[in-house]
Amino acid sequence: MGAFAGMKKVVEVESMSHQVYQSWDPGYKSVFGAVEQETEIRFTIRIPENLGETYVGFVVCRDGGEDFYVQMFPENSSGGGDGRAYTAAYRFDQPGIYWYYFKLCTSKGDLFVKKDFGSTGTLCRGEEVSRFQQTVYEHGYTTPEHLKGGVFYQIFPDRFCYSGRRHPDVPGDRILRSDWGGQPFYQPDAQGRVLNNDYFCGDLEGIRQKLGYLKELGVTCLYLNPVFEAHSNHRYNVADYRRIDPLLGSNEEFKALCAEAKAMGIGVVLDGVFSHTGSDSVYFNKEGRYPSLGAYNSPDSPYYSWYKFTHYPDAYHSWWGFTTLPETDECNPGFYDFICGSQGVVEYWLGMGATGFRLDVADELPDKMLDGLRQAVKAHSKEAILIGEVWEDASNKESYGQRRRYLIGRQLDSVMNYPFRNAILDFARGGDVPCFVNRVMSIVENYPKPALDVLLNSLSTHDTARAITELAGESCEGHDRNWQSQRALTLDQYALGKQRLKLAMALQYLLPGLPCVYYGDEAGMQGYKDPFNRGCFPWGHEDQELLAFTKKLGSLRASRKCLQKGTLALSQEGALLKLVRQGDGDRLCAWFNNTDQVQESSEGPVEAWGFLLSKKTGNKAS
Repeated sequence: MGAFAGMKKVVEVESMSHQVYQSWDPGYKSVFGAVEQETEIRFTIRIPENLGETYVGFVVCRDGGEDFYVQMFPENSSGGGDGRAYTAAYRFDQPGIYWYYFKLCTSKGDLFVKKDFGSTGTLCRGEEVSRFQQTVYEHGYTTPEHLKGGVFYQIFPDRFCYSGRRHPDVPGDRILRSDWGGQPFYQPDAQGRVLNNDYFCGDLEGIRQKLGYLKELGVTCLYLNPVFEAHSNHRYNVADYRRIDPLLGSNEEFKALCAEAKAMGIGVVLDGVFSHTGSDSVYFNKEGRYPSLGAYNSPDSPYYSWYKFTHYPDAYHSWWGFTTLPETDECNPGFYDFICGSQGVVEYWLGMGATGFRLDVADELPDKMLDGLRQAVKAHSKEAILIGEVWEDASNKESYGQRRRYLIGRQLDSVMNYPFRNAILDFARGGDVPCFVNRVMSIVENYPKPALDVLLNSLSTHDTARAITELAGESCEGHDRNWQSQRALTLDQYALGKQRLKLAMALQYLLPGLPCVYYGDEAGMQGYKDPFNRGCFPWGHEDQELLAFTKKLGSLRASRKCLQKGTLALSQEGALLKLVRQGDGDRLCAWFNNTDQVQESSEGPVEAWGFLLSKKTGNKAS
């Protein structure tokens, strides 16, 4: 069943365009969104009079299974809705993804209720229709409570803060730069290679020195891009999983950073890169840097079985064809145990004080590896977190020919929430309110509540252009790095970008999940894609207005209980987006204006590219 790609066009039934079903409305579906297994849901549809129906059925199938029909019966009361109401109950006993629709046998022929825009159901002819999704998660699926309601902050370690300390054992083939804030190298060398071997020397001690700054922002958890030894400034080509890169500091310095951060109420999440290593590593050793016998050096290497050679030694599976990034065989017992087993990599770093892991390219990790990573993380503490890099709707994601089960109970706690990011940025550029509501609510509907409460909501990351650049600059699509390197926002563009960024950040902080600020966004950093989105933090040259605004959002986040696990309601009010969060005896209401004109809300005017908090919060901002 699944995504139903390539379906033939359905023919709408004349004069039957009114709402037959709405999965967000408790008058039609008794429980909103994803449910725990063994939950019973009552489904109701309201069909036009005089259809001459002889059978009305609820049709459901577990993903990949057969359709199961449940007869629906007329209600004595329509419940206040239009048309004749039919209802049926169904208990979802097993976790997984289910797909459902409704079928009517009538005097006009067989009719079906298809999923339409905004999760509304409308009548049509033709059985191959868009179906509704129902996510069912396992009993006991929980996510870390202590993180809920908090604020994440993502740091690219080489570019956040340099302590000024010199570190021993730094490899001599690195280019150590002294021009903090200079443009990162991006031109290929004489052999056409982009080596990413220029370093601005940001380090763990620099992060430690800025913990007070981060605390003032309201940050409760750091997400660090890779910190393990690796021979590039991004460090996604791991050389040694059990050693901090010497330019960043030492293992003991990492332990001390975690301890000091914890004392200030700040956790530290590490970037786990397990789908591949560097070719220049202890384990592969293609470049011969290490005294170890790497997989490239001999089939007798203890690491040989970790990799997938097709013609030894020069032909092997590598990440996206980059031969400097040989893929690991994650199901190989030796590699699996090295990462997930007793005294493995995961256990070691959690024992050193890490709060959890963010998994690079989680959709390229097999289920066995994800299962093992969760077991290893949760064996240390149920409050340790496991976050996956997934760019699409993670509830129904398919990769390598199978439906993934990231968020139904035995794998991830959370994912990087790119669907929210894309929806927020489009809205902040003037996008359609109903479209924004639909994009956000589809994720809210599909994700289990435990996962929803800890989604990582970013506006910028190391893999995307800076948000302020995306909001006000020219599109970089179709342009090379030379073009990107020569572009910066004009003063007018920057002013517009700042207004739009504040609007976007307010949404980021108020929607379900955890706002994750990419280092420097709060200071006004701009830039297109890698490496221009990875510049040095502008210490002493921050945009003070943006900085103060970010601190206010952090304070708001900390003061409102409804932002921890509260429900979400989105609607359109005139030209405005209205947002309501409610829970734990707390209610917050806000209006967002993504136009260049002042707009009226039920509580007063909302400035252009601004937002208004309900007066009941005691806060008003625009």
